[in-house]
Amino acid sequence: MIRPKLSVVIPVFNEEETLPELARRLHELFASLSSVGQAWETVFIDDGSKDRSAELLSELARNEPRFKVIGFSRNFGHQIAITAGIDRAEGDAVVIMDADLQDPPEVVQQMLDKVAEGYDVVYGVRKRRAAETVFKRATASLFYRLIRAMTRVQIPADAGDFRLMSRPVVLAMRALREQHRFVRGMVAWVGFRQTAVYYDREARFAGETKYPLRKMLRFAIDGITSFSVLPLRMATWLGLFAGSLAVIVGIWLFFVKFLQLGAVPGWTGIMVAVTFGFSAQFVMTGILGEYVGRIYEEIKRRPLYIATRETNLEPLERDPALSRRTGPDADRI
Repeated sequence: MIRPKLSVVIPVFNEEETLPELARRLHELFASLSSVGQAWETVFIDDGSKDRSAELLSELARNEPRFKVIGFSRNFGHQIAITAGIDRAEGDAVVIMDADLQDPPEVVQQMLDKVAEGYDVVYGVRKRRAAETVFKRATASLFYRLIRAMTRVQIPADAGDFRLMSRPVVLAMRALREQHRFVRGMVAWVGFRQTAVYYDREARFAGETKYPLRKMLRFAIDGITSFSVLPLRMATWLGLFAGSLAVIVGIWLFFVKFLQLGAVPGWTGIMVAVTFGFSAQFVMTGILGEYVGRIYEEIKRRPLYIATRETNLEPLERDPALSRRTGPDADRI
């Protein structure tokens, strides 16, 4: 098989309203890319959709053999779906984008121009976020700056998963098989020459967001715990702080006792110190639990995902880096 010049990886979860318009704009994009010509592919990953997305994807694949579809046995999550697409994308350059058209396909041309300048990773940075609440913009900004401060990995601020990767980066990403995945952090971690293109993030074309507050919080926890042990070090700092507070309270109680100032006034200080100590212990127990839980998930060595159907895809080559995700059917992911 001739390797395509460009692969576009698109996770799909309940996007039946968006898929027809997405397919139309993808065709317009590829028609405009003279450097790509006919050598392109799009890998859709149906992440256990409950609507008609799977049916629409099958129809698209029947009409266009360069539209390829991987169907999951259930919903494994956005980051796992991206991973499956990276595993099967064969292009010299691989673009990750969402199906909701908030990532404009037209920006891909700017990314390819940067690749021609010698860059291996080109990530999209949002200049403007349409139709997003002040709360979401503020928390997103805080998260990016917090994770940059807590880790040694320079994760670009205001950049999502919308990005282009060269073939060497894709092969490096395939070797990273941890269960709790933070793809944009992993791309930053592998290195290579990276740069940005700037674009305006539009509102969703149709449908509702697939990342409510609960999922956003879990995503943030995965990002921080995947690349930083700083929360664990907080135990030492809290312990030192609690110990210092205990010494201060002890000195104060000494003066209360020997200067006969009465025992009742000291009750408040003692209760504050005890309450703080218990709170610090519970917080750190929770943080330790997050890390221990991730160790537990990793040592089970389960496959990252299970695909029940594949359309227009070549048989999976035996790749040692991906062997852990194969199940009883050796030709399946």
